[in-house]
Amino acid sequence: MTVSRRGAPAEVPGLAARRIAADILDSVLRRHRPLDGELDGPEAHPGLASLPERDRALVRKLVATVLRRLGTLRHALRQYLETGFPDDAPRAETVMLIGAAQILFLDVPDHAAVDLGVRLAQADRRAARYAGLVNAVLRRLTRDGRGLLAELDTVPLDTPEWLFTRWQRNFGNETARAIALAHGHEPPLDLTVKTNAESWAQRLRGRVLPTGSVRTVAQGQVSLLPGYTEGVWWVQDAAAALPARLLGDIAGKSVADLCAAPGGKTAQLALAGARVTAVDRSASRLARLRDNLTRLGLEAETVAADATEWQGGPFDAVLVDAPCSSTGTIRRHPDVAWLKHESDVTSLAGLQQRLLDHAVALVKPGGVIVYCTCSLEPEEGNQQVEALLARSPSVRRQPLAPASTNGMAEFLNAAGDLRTLPSQWPDTDSRMAGLDGFYAARLERT
Repeated sequence: MTVSRRGAPAEVPGLAARRIAADILDSVLRRHRPLDGELDGPEAHPGLASLPERDRALVRKLVATVLRRLGTLRHALRQYLETGFPDDAPRAETVMLIGAAQILFLDVPDHAAVDLGVRLAQADRRAARYAGLVNAVLRRLTRDGRGLLAELDTVPLDTPEWLFTRWQRNFGNETARAIALAHGHEPPLDLTVKTNAESWAQRLRGRVLPTGSVRTVAQGQVSLLPGYTEGVWWVQDAAAALPARLLGDIAGKSVADLCAAPGGKTAQLALAGARVTAVDRSASRLARLRDNLTRLGLEAETVAADATEWQGGPFDAVLVDAPCSSTGTIRRHPDVAWLKHESDVTSLAGLQQRLLDHAVALVKPGGVIVYCTCSLEPEEGNQQVEALLARSPSVRRQPLAPASTNGMAEFLNAAGDLRTLPSQWPDTDSRMAGLDGFYAARLERT
C-alpha cells in the first residue's frame, strides 16, 4: 500500500484519472449526456479541476479511445464473458472497457491496465463482487487480445449498424469504410487565423491547408498556445470554416447568422467586414459567443431568440447553420455515434425546413442564403435544399465553382453544392488527415 507522509493511504498514481474517465463514460453511455458537457463548461465533471494537466489529458484520451473503438472493445471482451457483461453492475463493463482500451490501443503497460482496472472495480459497491472477473478477463486480453484484434474487421464494428448501412447506401461501401476508418483516429487541431497564417503555422508547428486553415497537432491546453490570449485565432475545423466563405464579399453588408453559437462562423463574418447579427435561442451559448468575440477583438450584435420566429432585417445575406444529427463530426465528437439514432435524422427535418423558409423571408431580393449542416445524411443536406427549391419559386441555387473552396473541386457535388467527407484529405500521418463532414448550398432569393 502506498502511504503518504502523514500516514494516511495515498492515491495510487493514475487511479483518480481512470475513476473520472469511468464516471464520464457512464454519463455518456448510460445517462446519454454529451461528452463536451462532461469535459468542459459549468457542468463538467468536478474532479477534472483538481487533476494536473497531464492527468486531464489522460482522461480525455481514455474516454475518446473507448468511444472511438467501442464496438471493437465490446466484441473483444465478450469473447471472455460466458454470460455477457454483468447486468447488475454496469460499472464493471465500464472498467473493462477502459482496461481493454489501454491494453489494445494505448501505450500503457499491461500490468498497470489490469491492476488499476481491478482497483476501479473494487471501489464500486456493485462492481466489487466482479473484481475477480475483471482481473481474469483483462489478463486474458493481455495474452490473446492483440491476436484477436488482428483477425477482426474492426471498421464496421466501431460504427452503429444503422449508421454504417446508411453510409453504404448513400456513398457506396468503399467510401463508407473510409469514413468509418477516419473516425478511428484522433483529429488534429484546426484554427482559423485572422492574419499571417503561414507565420502562425510555423509558430504552432503546423501547416496551412489549401483552404487557408492552419492545422497542427497540439498538446496540452488550447488556451495556453501562442496567440490564443492575443485573439489571433480561434479553433474551427477546416470544413466548418468553408460555409461562411461561400457568401462572397460581404464587407459592409448586413448578415444574419442563424443558430450562431458557439460563434466560429460569426467571427468569420465579422472579420470579413460584415455587420453581423448573431441569433441563437440559448442565452448561455450566446454569452460564450460574446466572450470569444471579445477575445478576438471582433464585434457582432447578438440576439437570444428562436431563429425560426425572430423578426429582423431584411438582410443582404443569411447564414443558416442548422441543428442536425451531427454525424459529420464523429471524428471530433466520438460520442455522437452512440448518442444519436436514426429517428434523430427525421425528427430534425421539420426544424431545418422552418429555418430555411424563414431565412428566405429575412433576406432581401437578390440576397444570398447559405444553408449548411455538419451531417452526412442527405435528408439534412441536399434533400432539404431540393425541397425548398420545389416549394419556393423565388429561390434558386447558385452552383459553387472550385474557386469557392480554394480550388478543392473534390469538395463539390454534381449539383454544385459543398460536400466534405471525413475520409478526404488523406495523409501519411493520420494525425494530420481528414476533416469534418459538411454540407452547404448557396442560394439566391430572386
